[in-house]
Amino acid sequence: MRHPGYFFLLLVVAFPVFAVEPDTRRFEFTYSVLAGEFPGHEAVDLFIPLPVEDAHQQVLDTQIRSSIEGEYGVEPVYGNRYYRVRRPANVNGPISVDITWTLQRSTVLTQAGELSPQEKALYLQPNSLVPVGHEVLAPIRAEIYAQRSDDSPQATARAIYDWVVDNVEYKKVGSGWGNGDTFWACSERYGNCTDFHALFISLARSEGIPARFEIGFPIPTDREQGAVSGYHCWVQMYVPGTGWLPVDASEAAKQPQLRELYYGSQPADRVHFSTGRDLVLSGVSAERPLNYFVYPYVEVGGVPWKVDLQTRFSYRLLDTDT
Repeated sequence: MRHPGYFFLLLVVAFPVFAVEPDTRRFEFTYSVLAGEFPGHEAVDLFIPLPVEDAHQQVLDTQIRSSIEGEYGVEPVYGNRYYRVRRPANVNGPISVDITWTLQRSTVLTQAGELSPQEKALYLQPNSLVPVGHEVLAPIRAEIYAQRSDDSPQATARAIYDWVVDNVEYKKVGSGWGNGDTFWACSERYGNCTDFHALFISLARSEGIPARFEIGFPIPTDREQGAVSGYHCWVQMYVPGTGWLPVDASEAAKQPQLRELYYGSQPADRVHFSTGRDLVLSGVSAERPLNYFVYPYVEVGGVPWKVDLQTRFSYRLLDTDT
């Protein structure tokens, strides 16, 4: 039963070798958060990422159910949107938020277009866990040079993809994986999607190829509805003469038979929530930027707070005309 204090807000390409049939999916995605009791009587700020809206992903409807009314905000560098709920100081009780979106997602294919100088600089710069031009990358880059067909950006981009898919194993064993750490991926040669794509982005940017990190959630294709256990991330890189080229190296490693599919296209089996690394949502997070933003971010009394939130992510497929 809902708390009586809830309010309701209702808002109503030829580069890849693999032939891709464009697809469109329409679905509901629900993002649920329950933040329990906090020590002391400090103010609590809860930031929840919102889905990206672009040519490949449209938000058709939004329904918000929250124990405290929030407000919208925008992260300034990449334009990531969020919903911020603030519980004032000396107010007790949990914060509960459920947001359901109706979304339409289409297959992402290579997109021609120009890159502005500002975008180029942004997508070539290092991140805290994603070095550019570091000596740790030198042996890998030498192997890439040896296997590429020529020294063009197109051949180099493909060689980077092939090297990462062939030499990094998708597995979640022990600790250390899952931070999107290039140094980890270079050393251990395994991890999840963040580790794959941290290394991929480091290599691309080191070769002067702009690359951007995108993160969200997978939308399963084998059932009509259900829970989503965790996030997924992928990359787009800008190849001169080609444009923005979508890739998903970790899925290619998991499904070798789809290796060509995931170079130059991304199926409509995901929902995109944010772009970029080292994100700043507040004055406090400017001192300690977010590694990535797909789960809720909390500050208590103006201090980043590591707390176990109860989260649940689920989806329901809707009828789609393709």
